[in-house]
Amino acid sequence: MEKKQTRMKHALKLRCKIKKLNAIRLSVHKTSQHIYAQIISGDGCSTLVSASTTQSEIKSLLKNTDNVQAAAEVGKHIAQKALAAGITEVAFDRSGFKYHGRVKALADAAREVGLKF
Repeated sequence: MEKKQTRMKHALKLRCKIKKLNAIRLSVHKTSQHIYAQIISGDGCSTLVSASTTQSEIKSLLKNTDNVQAAAEVGKHIAQKALAAGITEVAFDRSGFKYHGRVKALADAAREVGLKF
């Protein structure tokens, strides 16, 4: 339980900094089987765009939903949806997870499509 509490503490610190900037944020959450990403408005009240490995359009492209390739696909989809909605710049909220592996793959794929952090 201590590991989760530490992650949540780091996530809270980062979200407070992003809230002061009033920036639109790209929030990432991962579980052992899936990865989720959503773009949240500056005030934190509404989700503007979302993508995850549980969605059928992404799931059909993947063999496994728990690897780096799946995270990269989610990153591409969220960036495409964001650009279509007119969102070009976001603050990256990794939810206390280390910037490594699936989280890094999602961020890199989103940057490749054209989303700026």
